[in-house]
Amino acid sequence: MQIPKARPRQSKYKNKTVECDGLKFDSVKEAKRYRELKILERAGEIRELQTQYAFVLAESVRFSNEPRKKPALRYVADFVYIKDGCQIVEDVKSKISRCLAEYRIKKHLMMSVHGIEILEV
Repeated sequence: MQIPKARPRQSKYKNKTVECDGLKFDSVKEAKRYRELKILERAGEIRELQTQYAFVLAESVRFSNEPRKKPALRYVADFVYIKDGCQIVEDVKSKISRCLAEYRIKKHLMMSVHGIEILEV
């Protein structure tokens, strides 16, 4: 009896993973934005471009009825860079993903905890 091969899982939002400069991006749109930002960095308009930068929104905690600590809550930004002396946090979002409750909560916490507004592209 032959076991059928598993088909690769399709993304929830039908985005295609893309590789660029040895980095993996969750979508073609995100990879395109990375290339645009690299051009701006080379031109000197932005500096210190970072990808997949993690911000801690809430520290890890231990609940009395659970044996293990719950990990810290994090928000991972697609891009972080410096423009005109200010830190810019960018996230490439579709119309659908902008409305997701988890993202909206993390966006709210980024402003509340860190005072950083996420620029949605």
